[in-house]
Amino acid sequence: MAAIPEATVTFGVLNETSEYESRVALTPDIVTRLRKAGVSCLIEYGAGLPSHYVDDDYIKAGAQVLAADEIIAQADVMGFVDRPSNELVSRMRQGTWIVGMLDSFNDDSYIAQLAQARMVGIAIERLPRQLSSAQSMDEMTSQNSVMGYKAALVAANAYGSFFPMMTTAAGTVRPAKVLILGAGIAGLQAIGTAKRLGAVVTAYDVRPASKDEVESLGAKFLDLGLDFSKGQGEGGYARQLTAEEQAAQQAAVDKKAADFDVVITTAKVPGRKPPCLLTAAGVSGMHRGAVIVDCAASDLGGNVEGSVVGTTQTEGGVTLIGAPYLASEVANTASNLLARNVADIVSHFVRDGKLSMDLDDELDNALVVAGRTERSE
Repeated sequence: MAAIPEATVTFGVLNETSEYESRVALTPDIVTRLRKAGVSCLIEYGAGLPSHYVDDDYIKAGAQVLAADEIIAQADVMGFVDRPSNELVSRMRQGTWIVGMLDSFNDDSYIAQLAQARMVGIAIERLPRQLSSAQSMDEMTSQNSVMGYKAALVAANAYGSFFPMMTTAAGTVRPAKVLILGAGIAGLQAIGTAKRLGAVVTAYDVRPASKDEVESLGAKFLDLGLDFSKGQGEGGYARQLTAEEQAAQQAAVDKKAADFDVVITTAKVPGRKPPCLLTAAGVSGMHRGAVIVDCAASDLGGNVEGSVVGTTQTEGGVTLIGAPYLASEVANTASNLLARNVADIVSHFVRDGKLSMDLDDELDNALVVAGRTERSE
């Protein structure tokens, strides 16, 4: 068995538990993984409990369990599910590396604060997904997979009938008709889960490549009679449609939505306001008892006009669930995947026993948004 190298870099994780957040950016098995890369781990008391990891699990794996202030004082690099607050940044030592979803596309002032505080900001949302070396670091893919799975379960729970066809002595119940809007990572997981639950599933995405992906899972592809042949954007995401294209898409989806019992929307464009796929008119056209789960609901809006975080009931009896935090509701698995993503990013920047960056490297150049230095020698 190879000897574990002496740790030269210290990685810290704090408790981010909140009303909506149950995940943690470090799990015990990842402690072992990081130790093999020469990284020691610190975690705040109780940080893993909402994800069902107790402090003893971390200690047995080789981590130290400490108070938050002790971690802030000792850590060279800190990993986050989201990002540290402005107040927390003000408490950190100069030169600390921060790894997380930093919202760098939308919040220039936050990134400027990190730079002014002489922190190094590593923004996971800027990960170049097309690089094969970056795939194990792709938090958006791992967490969207969990989100899509959970979205189908949330929809099934809220729907007032069976998802599968059911034959009983009292008669036969038809299967639910489910429409998935957005066939990226989350959408494909929602399709697969809804199919396994027995629903008749149809899906739509603006990307041309998505039709084959949808049909490979046994779902139908929704034909809107529109041609967005250049729907593929950078990094595997859908591109942002023009105003005219979006209006045409909305009108077509609104008309088709009335045929479905459940609609799940998963279309997010990183760094931008989510596209509105279903308008208020489309919602009002759905039958009483129908369910909509909007995974893109946020302060910037969602895929469904009028959706907000939480559950609302329309005057027409449609249940509209704004659910951007679904991955947190599968906290154990989501944390395990997320911790691997964050750890692989940290390990990538550990070179010759220290944290360093090389801005001639495509991955480094993409991820480092604050504290950029000249090319490391």
